[in-house]
Amino acid sequence: MTVVLVHGNPETDALWDPLVDALDRDDVVRLSPPGFGAPLPEGFSATCVEYRDWLEGELKGIDQPVDLVGHDAGGIHVVNVVMHRPELVRSWVSDVVGLFDPDYEWHDMALVFQSPGDGEQLVETMQIRTAEERAAQYATVGLPIDIGRSMAAAMGPEMARAILGFYRSARQPAMAQAGRDLASAAVRPGLSVLATDDPFVGSNEIRRRAAERAGARTEVLDGLGHWWMVQDPVRGAAVLTQFWNGLD
Repeated sequence: MTVVLVHGNPETDALWDPLVDALDRDDVVRLSPPGFGAPLPEGFSATCVEYRDWLEGELKGIDQPVDLVGHDAGGIHVVNVVMHRPELVRSWVSDVVGLFDPDYEWHDMALVFQSPGDGEQLVETMQIRTAEERAAQYATVGLPIDIGRSMAAAMGPEMARAILGFYRSARQPAMAQAGRDLASAAVRPGLSVLATDDPFVGSNEIRRRAAERAGARTEVLDGLGHWWMVQDPVRGAAVLTQFWNGLD
């Protein structure tokens, strides 16, 4: 088997370092979405559909059965792939299934990204700060300084374009409309990671409801937040491993 990890915004694959260490496996592949630690291809507009197609292309190149794991925007890409091409994976995990619920409302920063003018100003401000300033800001929300530095170093014009393109393509009602196909994700075993202190991904009720529609189990990580894989990588690895060990 191959474990494939996909991160989100404004992250790089360094985010997975603690979890990969805790998993203690030699079959883990990290995929960096274009603009988020990987170059933006020419003509790539960074929409939800383009990221879905990008991930499908990457998965087609992996010979072994794939256990796919997505976090944040990466979790959206994962769900979109499984709804569209479930045969590309053995199983899937996402911590943002609730974003596909019709009652989900985007968090404040996403709403700014989605607003013409305000979004451009915000990503410009993000780029003006020094890498050390950005890393220090990440540290205030619980990210280790080495991971924060990796993320901060990746912030530039390409990531800025990717942020705006992605969030604007996901402006409601786009996510609710995509979520109409959630039941198709049940073709493959799924796991919804519900970190109780994550303020960005909808209420517990919304997340459970969406997971049920997608045919996914819900695993609660009580007391953990948006970056659960960094806060308690051992617990995160145990949840994932238990899920995979229970598959046929």
